[in-house]
Amino acid sequence: MRIPSFITPNTLTVTRILFIPVGVYVLFLDGGDNSRYQIIAWTIFFLLGLTDIVDGKWARQSNRVTALGTFLDPIADKALIGSAMIALSVLDRFPWWMTILILTREIGITIFRLLVIRDGVIPASKSGKLKTFFQGFGVGFFVLPLPASLDWFKMLFISVAIILTITSAYEYINAWRTSVGKRKVS
Repeated sequence: MRIPSFITPNTLTVTRILFIPVGVYVLFLDGGDNSRYQIIAWTIFFLLGLTDIVDGKWARQSNRVTALGTFLDPIADKALIGSAMIALSVLDRFPWWMTILILTREIGITIFRLLVIRDGVIPASKSGKLKTFFQGFGVGFFVLPLPASLDWFKMLFISVAIILTITSAYEYINAWRTSVGKRKVS
């Protein structure tokens, strides 16, 4: 199957951003308590999360990595996870303190990246990629209508995400500091 030339990895990223409100809207349908809508919302968020994998891999394999895509892709990731957490917190299904902690880190590191971009892009670390995985699935478990007997599992999973959220931020800043220090010595 040949993909039309007007569809690019950036098209997928923009589509992901545009469809985030659909997932949020479905999550709020019927007061947020309808398990059918919760499953539909989870499916939407899951498919949007998959486009993150597809667009990045496609961009690298087809040599279509662009400055716009490099900028928009992490914004789309943060918008996706952030909108789900905020919606769940409003519905009283996800602790606000976790939403605030995770979003503070995500927004803070995004602003930091924009401020230091002249020093070069700092690639995502393994803990940063793991953080994204645990955040996505951790929040996803709160979207799904899981039985209360699995609350311990949801909390354990999201706790790992929080630990990775904090440690990956530290690693990111430390990597930048180290790279700047090496340039000053040269």
